Order: sequence, then structure tokens, then C-alpha cells
Amino acid sequence: MPSVTDERSLSELLAPLTGVTDRGLHCGDRYVCWRDHLRDAARWAAAVRGRLTPDRPPHVGVACANSIEYCALLAAAVLADFVVVGLNTTRRGDALARDVTIADCQFVLADATTTELFTGLDLPVPIVEIESRQWLELVAAQHVPDEVAVPRRDPDELIMLIFTSGTTGHPKAVRCSQRKFAAPAAMLADRFGLGEHDVAHLSMPLFHSNATVAGWAVAVAAGASIVVRPAFSARGFIDDLHRYGVTYANYVGTPLHYILAVPPADDDADNGLRIMYGSEASAADRTAFAQRFECTVVDGFGSTEAGVSISRTPDTPADALGPLLAPIAVVDPATLAPMPVGEVGEIVNTSGPGLFDGYYRDDAASAERMRGGMYRTGDLGWVGDDGYVRFAGRLGDWVRVDGENMGTAPIEAILLRCPAIHRAAVYGLPAPIGDDLWAALVAPELTADALTDFLAAQPDLGPKQWPLHVRIVDSLPQTATFKTVRASLRGARTDPDWSRVAGRYRPTSPA
Repeated sequence: MPSVTDERSLSELLAPLTGVTDRGLHCGDRYVCWRDHLRDAARWAAAVRGRLTPDRPPHVGVACANSIEYCALLAAAVLADFVVVGLNTTRRGDALARDVTIADCQFVLADATTTELFTGLDLPVPIVEIESRQWLELVAAQHVPDEVAVPRRDPDELIMLIFTSGTTGHPKAVRCSQRKFAAPAAMLADRFGLGEHDVAHLSMPLFHSNATVAGWAVAVAAGASIVVRPAFSARGFIDDLHRYGVTYANYVGTPLHYILAVPPADDDADNGLRIMYGSEASAADRTAFAQRFECTVVDGFGSTEAGVSISRTPDTPADALGPLLAPIAVVDPATLAPMPVGEVGEIVNTSGPGLFDGYYRDDAASAERMRGGMYRTGDLGWVGDDGYVRFAGRLGDWVRVDGENMGTAPIEAILLRCPAIHRAAVYGLPAPIGDDLWAALVAPELTADALTDFLAAQPDLGPKQWPLHVRIVDSLPQTATFKTVRASLRGARTDPDWSRVAGRYRPTSPA
């Protein structure tokens, strides 16, 4: 994790790019060099500042697809000292209106793909379409110098509000400072040896920290070019590798799995990709992707809050997040005492908040996150004899079977070893005593007998880790950043396709 004393800010990363003409941003057939891009950003900065009321927080909602313009808004926020509120464009109705209101947006910038999301909503702020003639004329009328001067900003200055994914409750607006972007971005650019000859690929949504911090900001820190794709596409990603000479890309969740589902081609390895960096990919997908595209896949552990970061090392076992290094620890969630080797506990930062700047307008949630003076991830893990930490799920995914607490993530990892299982989610439903263990599987060719035989052959599957009930589904509910929403599974139908009877899975009677 970057040191919280790191004094870098985004302004320092952008300043060296103001005169650069041999690198820039691509989106489809469009291209703009960094110098001209930052001049455009200065125009956007002036146009936005002209609409802001000084007696209110300078917060501007952005509900747009990934684009060169979205990147310009991020730079404009640095230039003009306003705050971008990244609105999740998969949210709808009152939920979307709630986010706009909670974040104190003075107005919302939307594009042609998102403007209709706000139709009929009871919002006290205007919606501005960035492709409208009025907005384009306003931006074009702003006078800027040939070479933009980037003012030095305080690393603690707020630059963006990013909403959590909402997999465990209402999304919260995470305060993101200049330091929170700049410190990890500079660290990653240095760690991966990225520089002016590299090309970074952005296809994860820019309203999320994975794209802004691990994608856009890393490219800025490296002085690299950027390829912007409006939305993730598995085939589109492969096409972009060859078209633009992409050398670095970021991901979160299951994109590697979707890319691998595209039929292989003879020229898959004929590309410049060196580093694929992200989180939450399965061990099997990491290995298969690295082999097929002849690159290095680096999977880390973290969150939008950035209170804890765990990085894989070259010798990290496939099933582990990385080595457990102080001040990160695995503790009993109730007593905060360190957990013995092999026992599940909560992953925490014992030294304090890390890069967590708190939640906007939610002091109670911020305090809860820092209970006991430690940053509490809400994630479960356990440490093996080898000193590496393994992920065991969320605190809310902790199930109790026959008097024993267990995490669901290790069970999912075992299920995913089966070639017939494409995706898996394990969760608990209340039983008369404790929980019943359920599994939802995307496995159209799997049979009940095949699942029984496969699990029986897994030496590390404990007798209490066998799912009691199994549902075969077409897909798993996901957030926009490819995370499974287990709350939706728990609230779905409770009639399984198969149940375990006398040690074997058998079809369940409709009755």
C-alpha cells in the first residue's frame, strides 16, 4: 500500500503532459494528443466552473459512458478545483435520484446514452446533455492558452466521489482525494515499468475506482497513451489489443472469464500486452489468460475505500491473495485478537485508515468502518502455514453450518475447478438451526451425478462445505463492475434443482 504520507497529487502527474504531442487518447477512430486534450479539459473546466454556485459544494454529477470527454472531466476537476461525482449508470429511478441528492450535485452531465435515465425523476438539479448544441457551444467559447498551466493542488483535496458497489446495502459515496488517486497510480506505474511508450486500455466503467485509479490515473502517472472503450466488450478488448498495441489493461471481477470465452485465434499471442492488472479473477482464469495472450496477470486485493491493499508476489500460491504483511492482519471481528493460522477472521489494517478518506455525508458509516481504531474491510480471510492470506468471503457471507462458521469463497473456488462450472456463488439461507448452504451454478452441461463425483474427489473440501441445495441458473446477478450480488440470490426462489440426499445430489421434486 502506498504510504499515507505520500505528498503527490494528481496535479503533479498531469503537469508534465501539457506539452506532449506524440501521445494521447484514442476512442474508436478519434484521437487527441495530450496537449490538446488538456486544452479541451481547460475549456470544460471553465464551462463547469461558470455553472457552479459558490455557496454550495462544487459537486458535479457525471452519468456518461466511458469517453474522451469523461477523461477530460477528470482532468478538468484538477484544473478548476471541483468534484466529479461518478454516478453509476446501471442505477435506476429513485435509487439514482438518491445518489444525486446524497452527493450534493449542483447539476448532472449526461450523454445521449444516459439522459433518458433521468426522465421523470424528482430532482432539484438540472440535467445537462454534453452532446447538446448549447453545451458544445459553451465549451467552445472558453478561451484557453496554447499550453495549459496545471495549478498545484493539495494532496488532501477532494477530487471525486465514487459510490460503492452496493452489494451489501445502499451504495455509499467514498471521498477520494488527490493523494488517493496519485499515490497508488504512481506506485503501479513504477512497479510495472510503465512509461511514455505504453498504451493503457480503459473499458471498466469510469464511475468506479478500478478504472479511475488503476486505469486512467496509472496512464497519467506513466505519461502513456490511453485507449478508451465506451463499455467492456470481450471481443472488443481482443480487437483493441491488436489495433492499438495495448500494453497495459485493468479489470475487476470476471472480464477475464468473458474474454477467454471468445474462441481462440491464431494471432491471440501476437500482441504487445505486458500487464493485466485487477482483482477478483479466479486462479484458473488468471493462468489461462496469461498463457493465451502471453502476458503477466497481476491480481490484487483492495476496495474503493483503499484502506487495505494486498498484492500478489511471484511466489504467491494460486489460491492466495498475497503474503500477509504488517500492518495488515486477520483478526476476530468481535475481539480484534489475531486469528490463529488456518482460522477465518476479518482482514483489517491495524495502523489506521490507510488511504480511506471517509464516506461523504455518512459519519456513522465512516466510524463503523474504523471501529476499534483499525480499518475494517468487512472481508473474511485466513492465513496458511506458509504466511499467505486467502479470501473467505464477506462478513455477510459468513455461514454457520452445524455450529461451525465458514466463509463461502473457498467453496466457490473449489466448485470452479470443475470444467463444467462456468460461474458459482455460494450463500446461506436461514435454517431451524444455523444456515443451509446453497450454491447457484452457471453450468448448463453439468449433471447431479457429475457434481457429486467431482466434489467427492476434492481433498480440501470439508464435509460441512458441501452445498446442501444447488440451483442451475443461466447467469448470476452482477453489479456494473462484475461483482456477484448475493443478496439477490438469497431473495430469489428457494426451490433447488438438486439436493444432497444420502451423500449424493439428486433432482428435487417440484413439491
